[in-house]
Amino acid sequence: MRGFSADDQPWGNPLAVRHHPELLAAARYFGRRRFLTVTAAAAALAFSTQLPARGAAGSTGLDAARISSDPFTLGVASGDPLPDSVLLWTRLAPAPFEPDGGLPQQYVTVQWEMALDERFSAPVRSGVGIAYPEYHHTLHIDVAGLEPDRVYYYRFKTGSWISETGRTRTAPVTTAAAASLSYAAVSCQAYHDGYFTAHRHLSRDDVDVVFHLGDYLYEYAVNATGGHRGYTDRKLPGLFNREAMTLQDYRLRYALYKSDPDLRAAHAAHPFVVTWDDHETENNYAGAVSENSDPPEAFLLRRAAAYRAYWENQPLRDAQLPNGPDARLYRRLQWGTLAQFDILDTRQYRSDQVYADTKHTGGPLQDDPARTMTGAAQESWLIDGWRDSRALWNVMPQQVCFSQRKLDLTSEPMMSMDAWDGYRASRRRILDGAKSAGVENLVVMTGDVHVGYAFDIKDDFDDPASRTLGTEFTATSVASGRDGAERPPTWDTYLRANPHLKFYDGRRGYVRVTLDRQQAQADFRTVSAVTTPGAPVSTAASFVTEAGHPGLQPA
Repeated sequence: MRGFSADDQPWGNPLAVRHHPELLAAARYFGRRRFLTVTAAAAALAFSTQLPARGAAGSTGLDAARISSDPFTLGVASGDPLPDSVLLWTRLAPAPFEPDGGLPQQYVTVQWEMALDERFSAPVRSGVGIAYPEYHHTLHIDVAGLEPDRVYYYRFKTGSWISETGRTRTAPVTTAAAASLSYAAVSCQAYHDGYFTAHRHLSRDDVDVVFHLGDYLYEYAVNATGGHRGYTDRKLPGLFNREAMTLQDYRLRYALYKSDPDLRAAHAAHPFVVTWDDHETENNYAGAVSENSDPPEAFLLRRAAAYRAYWENQPLRDAQLPNGPDARLYRRLQWGTLAQFDILDTRQYRSDQVYADTKHTGGPLQDDPARTMTGAAQESWLIDGWRDSRALWNVMPQQVCFSQRKLDLTSEPMMSMDAWDGYRASRRRILDGAKSAGVENLVVMTGDVHVGYAFDIKDDFDDPASRTLGTEFTATSVASGRDGAERPPTWDTYLRANPHLKFYDGRRGYVRVTLDRQQAQADFRTVSAVTTPGAPVSTAASFVTEAGHPGLQPA
């Protein structure tokens, strides 16, 4: 990373001139001569994106009776279920494809209610929230005082408008010996690559919770016909036909994605637990390092905008509210004593990719112990959490391929430098931490690669006879990569090069995992196409791993 001069200011960089005035004003507050380091950039951004404080906005109130068209165009969502609470989300946007969402810069009072039934004849909680313009009229309602291990229904009201009804649930108490849990994992939903058909099928599936493992949106341009969706009945505004870089850009991109009826249906049907990968900000970024070698202080402005828009548009609690370009997204959830979920962030704290972030044969930089995928604090949090865990299954939802993945059959095979293969010392510390913590039933959930994989996690990936430490299930993409194929051209090569790889399918879909006291079963659900809507879903394969005896077997 190069040093900065007084000429390297974000307001003098063409990549930054379109940023939100609040961000640029705060950066200027620190002065040109003082804005010399990444730390100073972060401080400026922290100052800016926390203004005004949530709940202390200076705007006036809007009479909701004046809202003349449906403001709940982007649906409802819930997330991060705890035994006694769940987070509810919505956004008011009568004109979602306009920068202001069709509302003035005034706050709006919104009622919410929760019940035990869809008709709301058995209400349990209700209240009022304020949708502030500074947070793009989004609502994050942390509903407390709920009963554990129970299904609830919720909705929002403002003026004469009522949202659709969402279904959510709470987790069992942490000491409860929960008998079973079913969850789904999804990732990589490039709007321009196809329809979100997998989400429609997921909305009808019987799962307790959905884990979104990253690439919820893509920063890439979407043309008037929706790319490979090939719209003939509509024309998307030109403002989507550019790469997202500013707060306004990212906010509008979430509006586009959340306008999709299949994604809305999945959110309304199940609570989501979300974590980001790279495309929510920029492809393959690493910490403060941009893919395109932008000055870090300019890139951090972009990252701050992306992180803020992400929080605004996801069912996340205040603990995940960004502080400038920083956000504490890694967190832990429990499902009684059956499962502990340690949700990782492998983008914000990672070292820059080595060997120019290209596919590369093994090299010493891959094994440099100073390099990290998670950062030291998150790594310690993860391993300490495993040591304290009383759960039967320890599940690690994260972003990029964890198991070794040789990409050819040569004696010095190529590997991805963006995945854990490019951070082997970091992976070694994680696996050694799991062993030292006595983790017997490790399940890693992965996205990113647009295919479905099932791996045995080996103590030594180059020795098939070495101990199996856990299981990795990779969820294919929802749409990214377009239709895909059951057997991609690399299918035979990858299976021969990686004996611990037990399954590989290149179609779109999701993975459903069912945990109980005896085993974990993964069902790889795939759709036949995404470039045309309405494709059916089927189970491509199912695998099980027994509690106490890691190793995949066909179900």
